[in-house]
Amino acid sequence: MVRIGIVGAGKICQGPHMGAYDKIDNTEIVAICDIDEKKLEQVKNRYPKATLYKDYKEMIEAEKLDAVDICTPNNMHSVVAIYALNKGLNVICEKPDAINTSEAEKMKEAAEKSGKTLMVIRNNRYRPTTKFLKKYIKEGKMGDIYAGRCGWIRRRGIPGWGGWFTDKKQSGGGPLIDLGVHIIDLAMYLMGNPKPVTVSGTAYSKFAHTSYSKTDVEDLAMGFIRFDNGACLQIEFSWASNIENDQIFVELRGENSGSKLIGMEGRVELYTEECGTNVTVKPAINDYNGMNCHEANIRHFVDVIEGKCEPDFVPQQGVNMVKILEAIYKSAECGHEIAL
Repeated sequence: MVRIGIVGAGKICQGPHMGAYDKIDNTEIVAICDIDEKKLEQVKNRYPKATLYKDYKEMIEAEKLDAVDICTPNNMHSVVAIYALNKGLNVICEKPDAINTSEAEKMKEAAEKSGKTLMVIRNNRYRPTTKFLKKYIKEGKMGDIYAGRCGWIRRRGIPGWGGWFTDKKQSGGGPLIDLGVHIIDLAMYLMGNPKPVTVSGTAYSKFAHTSYSKTDVEDLAMGFIRFDNGACLQIEFSWASNIENDQIFVELRGENSGSKLIGMEGRVELYTEECGTNVTVKPAINDYNGMNCHEANIRHFVDVIEGKCEPDFVPQQGVNMVKILEAIYKSAECGHEIAL
């Protein structure tokens, strides 16, 4: 039985994380920590046998844990993760990995030093459409993937007005760090996790001082990433934009065929040529089959720490991700491309 201690008992914890552990038989939530007593009261009845704490250090010291699950605001991800790893515990953490590259690198170093597993949630890797397309690419049917576009753009969708999401000190940024982690990772994962070498970006905060929302983070970020293998990726993320429709997409262009994951509809399309004619293939697969992607991600983490498989996420991927996010913000400030 894998003994789990959770730090942060908010919505993401009470929803997908606790929902996952409820379905994974070989796990037990033995302790839950949050500085907010109201949140602890909310989980008390759900897990009456779990010990409740307001200090994560006290929890880690007092309990015989196998792993810590971190569901705190972004600025605490690295702090809790490093402490837990240094205490010899495995760690799974909500995205983003950290709010800056230095903290992400410290997390990686702590994991390497401890010999324990560090994984950060990348739940979109476990969608049925992602698994299908990953296999399609692995079999060489797209050929060399040399370019891509990805984004998650909302017409109106700023989360948690006045809370930590829109407070840069706690969140590290707006839609780029919130939504970008999901979709940039998905694109890079399908492209074979190439190493980013340069980044150029812009960021805008056009809704910050309206009656709609008060925030000190961007509401739109756009950028361009070059990789060490010559491939490139265009990105766009917004919480609020004057656009027609919300969109989530990952579009890849290969020498043999192209593909597009369409997130709002939960489907995949393939673009190729047959008998001299352009052909669009729409596989009979979608993401809305009742599968909990967080559950699949957490189940994989548990399998890894039990030695049943190798991790499909390694800390260096997290470092590369945070480097990209930080460089886009820097590029937006200075107005030129940033080398990583």
